[in-house]
Amino acid sequence: MASSYPPITVEVTRGSVVESVHVVDLAVRDDAGAVIADHGETERLIYPRSAIKALQALPLIETGAADAHGLTPAHLALACASHYAEPHHIAAARVMLAAAGCAPEILECGPQPPRRPQDRDAMALRGEKPTPLYNPCSGKHAGFLNVAVRIGVETAGYVRIDHPIQRMVAETLTAEIGAPHTPGNHGVDGCSIPTYRVPLGLLAAAFARFGAAHPKDAGAAGRASAMRRLMDACFAHPENVSGAGGITTQLLTALRGRAFVKDGAEGVMIASLPELGLGVAAKARDGALRGVATALTWAIAERLSLSSNETVALETALRPSVTSRRGEVVGEIRVDPALSRS
Repeated sequence: MASSYPPITVEVTRGSVVESVHVVDLAVRDDAGAVIADHGETERLIYPRSAIKALQALPLIETGAADAHGLTPAHLALACASHYAEPHHIAAARVMLAAAGCAPEILECGPQPPRRPQDRDAMALRGEKPTPLYNPCSGKHAGFLNVAVRIGVETAGYVRIDHPIQRMVAETLTAEIGAPHTPGNHGVDGCSIPTYRVPLGLLAAAFARFGAAHPKDAGAAGRASAMRRLMDACFAHPENVSGAGGITTQLLTALRGRAFVKDGAEGVMIASLPELGLGVAAKARDGALRGVATALTWAIAERLSLSSNETVALETALRPSVTSRRGEVVGEIRVDPALSRS
């Protein structure tokens, strides 16, 4: 039976005092789009940002580009990733570009420094400056370039809304999410490609179908197989989907094969629970990753029957510690303890 609840409150404590709160809207849907649970405003339009990279990567497989260019599951995972620009991420992105005969210089995602301090320090010691290859989206963009080469279209300007690659991506998103992806409904994402406003509930349903490999556009040749390949690649290579210490890598590793997850900028996260045929989509109203990550982990833990090992592995994501600069635990991040099971 469908249930409706207030938005999820995520508390940040310091000692015994609640110091800050994050308000999270969260939708749970089945693969037919039926409402399982609504927390807050689930029909509000949001930009899903990088949470939908696995859907944006479907043409990489459907056009035959991945197979024609010899891309491995590790590369497919990077195409779905917001990577941390660790050395193995950069090496894999280079291989993806070389497979399509493309140089890193033609990436149009913009430069960004590595996520981890040690990688930024190593770059500085080498006397290098960040390039687009280090952008968290370079794997996705390398995938776009593989598709462009495969279908024989111009690579320059591949980020523009009117380019054949972005039109193909928009058609895929429209089919699978069931909301318009048109010039009148778009903004520009951080990596320069279009991003489109969609309801949280439809996003949850799309990822229920993704996890179950039941595409809404049943007429798309091989789409169910493409969904399964991308999800399996991320399960096999969680280290490529974000990076060391990243919430996406952490959850994919802890629940390998049971929960597909992906984060996006401004506090968006999605999850697919294949064994239940459910999808979850969540958005922190203040754009905080720590708020939405805790809420999404709570929603996953509420739905799945976890083993003792999985419960232990999820603990740091379900109740992350607040620490001092000396590493002392001085508080925690948690879903409001008064929230009842949905």
